[in-house]
Amino acid sequence: MGKNKLKKFADMERMQCVFQFPFAVVKQEGGCPMRGKWNELYFNNDNPIVLELGCGKGEYAVGLAQRFPGKNYIGVDIKGARMWTGAKMATEQGLPNVAFLRTSIELIDNMFAPDEVSEIWITFPDPQMKKVNKRLTSTRFLDNYRNILKDGGLVHLKTDSPFLYTYTHALVEENHLPVEADTDDLYASGLADDILDIKTHYEMQWLQRGLTIKYIRFALPHGVELIEPDIEIEPDTYRSYNRGYIQMPQLMKGEELTNN
Repeated sequence: MGKNKLKKFADMERMQCVFQFPFAVVKQEGGCPMRGKWNELYFNNDNPIVLELGCGKGEYAVGLAQRFPGKNYIGVDIKGARMWTGAKMATEQGLPNVAFLRTSIELIDNMFAPDEVSEIWITFPDPQMKKVNKRLTSTRFLDNYRNILKDGGLVHLKTDSPFLYTYTHALVEENHLPVEADTDDLYASGLADDILDIKTHYEMQWLQRGLTIKYIRFALPHGVELIEPDIEIEPDTYRSYNRGYIQMPQLMKGEELTNN
């Protein structure tokens, strides 16, 4: 491991806004000690909690926290070296309403209690075109989200991927989930506002390559059995399945695009 990563990990150990609960720690401690107590033990208020899942560098969580001091934001990701960027920004700016949680999204209902979360943002995730159960908007994950969301809590998906957008749209329609906003070209739709206009480093790279940004916001009610849509979707042609290498005419041969 490089010295830069080691320094970032050491920095994060000292940052009060960073919480790290990998599976081994959760198992050893019999659960997350913050579960059900995020507002009480960290934020010291009763404001709504909003999660950004797969937060990467944490730009969206920080941007939302800056704009909306009446809500509490928690960026969640397993990769601490990326998360360091947002955590450093939050620390330097003294933002009291943002935190970062380093853990697997698969453990999310071990980190938060029922009804503890009001909204979930999913920003530019890997579309997982080959593995349905790994898609962050699959029924598997939505069921996990319902374990922590308030009844009718909102899920926001912002993505460059036509594949993931089409899949999520079909899933929402199949299960008759209430849709609040939906567009396959966000910045040409008139929907873009102070919230949606926050752009991460990764999103800017997609926009510079002429891709449109898709957005859907829907409510997730309790007590509804979710089913997967029976649909065949054309894969995204501009990316490899592992998302690490972008295949587009605009790119020079061998050029790579870094993730969020």
